[in-house]
Amino acid sequence: MRSVVVTGASTGIGWATAKVLLAHGFRVFGSVRKEQDAQRLSSEFGANFTPLSFDVTDEAKVRAAASEVRAALNGETLAGLVNNAGVAVAGPLLELATVDFRRQIDVNVIGPVIATQAFGPLLGADTSLRGPKGRIVMVSSVAGKNGNPLLSPYSTSKHAIEGLSESLRREFMLFGIDVIIVAPGAVKTPIWAKADEVDISTYRNSPFFAALQGVRKFMTQLGETGLPAERIGEVIYDALTVTGPKVRYQITPDPMRHLIVSMLPKRTVDRIIAKRLGLMPKA
Repeated sequence: MRSVVVTGASTGIGWATAKVLLAHGFRVFGSVRKEQDAQRLSSEFGANFTPLSFDVTDEAKVRAAASEVRAALNGETLAGLVNNAGVAVAGPLLELATVDFRRQIDVNVIGPVIATQAFGPLLGADTSLRGPKGRIVMVSSVAGKNGNPLLSPYSTSKHAIEGLSESLRREFMLFGIDVIIVAPGAVKTPIWAKADEVDISTYRNSPFFAALQGVRKFMTQLGETGLPAERIGEVIYDALTVTGPKVRYQITPDPMRHLIVSMLPKRTVDRIIAKRLGLMPKA
């Protein structure tokens, strides 16, 4: 039985990926931050699921978890690492606290770096291990190719993941370890569904306040109308297992809209978004 590590497995895409991989016969090690989540997932998923307790930004705990996985593998390679854990920070850049922006980068960018450094040897960079080389799946977003206003921290983090993945794919050719991007559009996950809980009252006197309300409403809609997270889990399964995988898989509930937007001039897209959110300059 081959094994995969999935970060951020407690909810959303991570939870769905663990579910899909287990159904396909994998053993899954899934990271969680809370003990109650570890117990819940163990009960839901059964004996082939092992919770790993760490925050992806805590290097010492991630490395301790990698040692735990190494012991469980008993000299075999890890089949995959799914760098999924992430958060979404919103706010106008001019008024956003730098600590919030830094947290976004720490979780969404530094976290995958820490996890890759910790688990990369188990994928086959450690040539003493037996078995086929594993793969890394980086969970990006359509925001990895587009910049959304008032979500600049999130867009920045996903652009960074795209560049990081491109570089790593070429570096890891030395070991035969592939790096594949999965870039979802709107997905029914708590990262968007909890948008109504985000406190934007600190921006009440900001010229961006009305637009922020619009963004929050849009984020809530994403959580309600997006793709089922299991669809993304199936794409991740394919990325880990198919022969000759693509370097990037983009999956959205409205691919035609994304195709049209990608073909329009950037200035045209700027005006469409600005008009929709009330970001056009005042006359």
